Amino acid sequence: MSVTDAERTALRHAFALATRGPRGLNPQVGAVILSPTGEILAEGWHHGAGTPHAEIDALSKLDPDAARGATAVVTLEPCNHTGRTGPCAVALIEAGVARVVYSAKDPGAVSSGGAERLRAAGIDVDGGVLREEGEQLIESWLTVQRLGRPHVTVKWAQSLDGRAAASDGTSQWITGPDARADVHRRRSLADAIVVGTGTVLADDPALTARREDGDLFEDQPRPVVVGTRAVPQEARVRSHPRPFMQDEGDDLRDLLDRLRELGAHRVFLEGGPTLAASFLRQGLVDEVLVYIAPTLIGGERVAVGDIGVATIAEQRRLDIVGVDRLGDDILVTLTPKES
Repeated sequence: MSVTDAERTALRHAFALATRGPRGLNPQVGAVILSPTGEILAEGWHHGAGTPHAEIDALSKLDPDAARGATAVVTLEPCNHTGRTGPCAVALIEAGVARVVYSAKDPGAVSSGGAERLRAAGIDVDGGVLREEGEQLIESWLTVQRLGRPHVTVKWAQSLDGRAAASDGTSQWITGPDARADVHRRRSLADAIVVGTGTVLADDPALTARREDGDLFEDQPRPVVVGTRAVPQEARVRSHPRPFMQDEGDDLRDLLDRLRELGAHRVFLEGGPTLAASFLRQGLVDEVLVYIAPTLIGGERVAVGDIGVATIAEQRRLDIVGVDRLGDDILVTLTPKES
């Protein structure tokens, strides 16, 4: 059976419902129950760890047997395991739904397999609908499931000729207020923000996520400083709302593993060029944000250091997934081809 316009519309609504749930160790998921003629019977979303999943939340708003013959539209493949809650696939089977439409496939070793279980029960299933939108919604959770580490975004600001600072080391500000506001918004969505000691010593960043009026966002990333040099007692990072942690940087994968154990699914890497290069060289980057200002600086202070490319055949290719104008600046969003 082909996916109907009503099902696609319901799935887009489910994406919006999903964002009502908290960001955390579990994916944000939304669900809509449609009647056989395409009307919305109920809707739900995952309210957080230990609470009913989105499908169960939606079904709970219906009278018994009201979902019989209906279609369940879900942003993520219904789970097939028992944790703090039961398998959503079983709940849908018991509710008597006739069809299930979902967007992103569940890659979890334990939780996947819901689609197969539904089909085995005679339910019509369509998966991968609006897949890119569905995966973008839960990209950090998917990275953790697939790679066992947090989702890493590396960001830098540069001049048109690829410089991140002038010859004397000054770098504030290359880009304008619109680009800086976008960075702070992205910081507020991250669980941890990582910089090198060189950046701390040169720029003394606060590493907070601030609104355009200067007030702090409610959600603040955990500040992480990588490097062996001491962080000065008067450094602004020491006044961050969350205690900062320092790591010597000998094993970046180990750092990511420890951040994951602390509950971090989204890591925002801001600087400097040596640290960014280290993450790129080790294949630990999932997204690259390059803010480009229409200015020329010249000199040797490049935006990214040595990433291990000795010949042109070893160049690291990326896919451009977005180009946005931010005031006078350009933001290019890319993903490494190997990811």
